[in-house]
Order: sequence, then C-alpha cells, then structure tokens
Amino acid sequence: MATTNDLKNGMVLNLDGQLWSITEFQHVKPGKGGAFVRTKLKHVLSGKVVDKTFNAGTKVETATVDRRSMTYLYNDGSDYVFMDGDTYDQINVPRSIVGDAANYMLENTEVTVANHEGDPLYVELPASVELVIEHTDPGLQGDRSTGGSKPAKLETGAEIQVPLFLGTGEKVKVDTRDGRYLGRVNS
Repeated sequence: MATTNDLKNGMVLNLDGQLWSITEFQHVKPGKGGAFVRTKLKHVLSGKVVDKTFNAGTKVETATVDRRSMTYLYNDGSDYVFMDGDTYDQINVPRSIVGDAANYMLENTEVTVANHEGDPLYVELPASVELVIEHTDPGLQGDRSTGGSKPAKLETGAEIQVPLFLGTGEKVKVDTRDGRYLGRVNS
C-alpha cells in the first residue's frame, strides 16, 4: 500500500483487481477544499487510458511488476518462448500477450518481459529494430522524385511502407511502436 503522495510515473496500481500504470500525475491544491491528485492511468493489458482523481493522502494498492530483460528464442505454436539471460529460465508467453511485438521480433532479440505474480503481462521491444526486406516490388524510374512509398514485406512477415528506391534484400530500421520506416541501414 502507498499513499497518493508516493505516486510516480511508471508505478503500477491494483484498482478493483485490475492493473493500471501511471503515465501522468499532478498534485492540485485549490484555494477552497482539500488537495487532490489528478492522474492519467493506462490499463496494463488493454492499453486503455483513463483519467482518475484521488483525494490527497488516500491509500492506493500498488502492484509489484517484475520487468526482466529476456531473449526471444523461438515460436512454439501459439506461444513464444523467452529466456532469462541471468538464470537461463525459459517462459512461454501466449500470442495474445505478445501482440504486435511479434511483427518485429527475430530469434535472439533482446526484449523486456513484465511479470506480475508469475504471469506475463506484456512484452516491450526496443524503440527500433533492424530488419531485412524479404520482398518488395521495384520502384518505377519516374517515381523517385515524388517521394512516394510502396509496401514491403519484412523477414518477420510484417508489412510496412518504405520509400520507392529500396529493394529486396536491403536492411532497414523500423520503429516498433507504430511500424514506421526510419531509414536504411548500411552493412
């Protein structure tokens, strides 16, 4: 248990049996009435964001979330297998929890896996990854001046938009948060 005075960004609260991560908080002391804390909370599993206000000094239940750096090993049917580099323990994480991160993970990718009471909550990738374009159509000669884009299939199977001048077999940097092309990687 903690009070509203202890709140920090990134702290995870257990409200009515659900886990919420604090993304923003602000202590407010109006001229009349008691002080309060205005927060913006993000649901750990669904990503839904809500605003919630707590009276100052109110006790809130905190949740212990263990964030560990792990290595993605392989896909085992509907599960993804990760290994802790320190203990060599392996855990299976269901596809539903890995979510869109699967589009940007290659074997031996370092990720952060968050656990609560032994249950995996989410998988967090680095901000960007480098992947090879597995297939893309060639750009037309006159298209280069327009700065347009074309679809490209990456080695993970994900499809992103890339500039027309890129071809099959080139390595690109991709933003893992929204799947944006960030640039070409020179080998």
